[in-house]
Amino acid sequence: MTANYPNAIHDRLAGGLIGLLVGDALGVPYEFHKPSALPPTESIEFRPPPGFARSHAGVPPGTWSDDGAHALILLDSLLQRQSLDLQHFAGGLQRWLYSGFCAVNGSVFDIGIQTSTAINRLKAHVPPERSGPDGEHQNGNGSLMRVLPLVLWHKGSDEELVVLAMRQSLPTHGHVRAQLACAMYCLWARAILKEFAEPWLDAEARLCNLASRLGLPDMELERVLDPGNAQAAYGSGYVLDTLWSAKSAVENARSYQDCVRSAIALGHDTDTTAAVAGGIAGLKYGFGGIPDRWRSGLRGEAIYRPLLDALLAGYGDCEAE
Repeated sequence: MTANYPNAIHDRLAGGLIGLLVGDALGVPYEFHKPSALPPTESIEFRPPPGFARSHAGVPPGTWSDDGAHALILLDSLLQRQSLDLQHFAGGLQRWLYSGFCAVNGSVFDIGIQTSTAINRLKAHVPPERSGPDGEHQNGNGSLMRVLPLVLWHKGSDEELVVLAMRQSLPTHGHVRAQLACAMYCLWARAILKEFAEPWLDAEARLCNLASRLGLPDMELERVLDPGNAQAAYGSGYVLDTLWSAKSAVENARSYQDCVRSAIALGHDTDTTAAVAGGIAGLKYGFGGIPDRWRSGLRGEAIYRPLLDALLAGYGDCEAE
């Protein structure tokens, strides 16, 4: 995909979606590896260096995983229903697992245990508001990895954005910690899109200001926003680790390329960390800031291009507010 977007808001929105997909695809070959087993950061590409024992060896380079597929399923549902319709969204998740919906070549090759459990509950007709496991030790990053399209689509208040971000988590991740992580990420992404000077701090303040009105639990909010999370971040599948790992990758980088490579260099859940960080970096640096070799090497254009075009059509020629 090599189109240019002279309209600034279109460039940023396209950067967010493609940035997520590229980050995911870039991280796929390196998933499950420890940092010490990864190639030098500057060598991280869709095709790893010769001799590297890549993960998902049969997957063609430039292919996104469950992260990108679920994000596109969410975007598809938002565009079709013009609202967050959990039943419709949950149907899309089932179509992905059982039929390859929004997966490159229809191939599903990566799924978390918690998400698999939740989708099987959906198949058994458990309502999507209750299908996501909600134990404290069931706080994986599966709802965080897909939530960015909500920010790209949504034009309402911060309060509504927070409510919807938390609600979209429910079909697969029911614990309030995962819900709050999604809310914080969405406010951070919105602050990046609006080019605030201190986007993370602005998002923190907005979430805290909304907390009492929305009845957000103080202890969980403090846990999500605890700066000590930064020292514990190492790219695992735990939702707060993913959020804070992405924060570190974004804030310590000077380009989209540096950001996603730094996210992958943390090891472990490389595709998700890079997808979450890459979406933010795409909003920050725009579509034009994503290296052309990665944009053109990204597979699945027939899937994401119609959705991106429909998203951008909703913004006309306007600029970001």
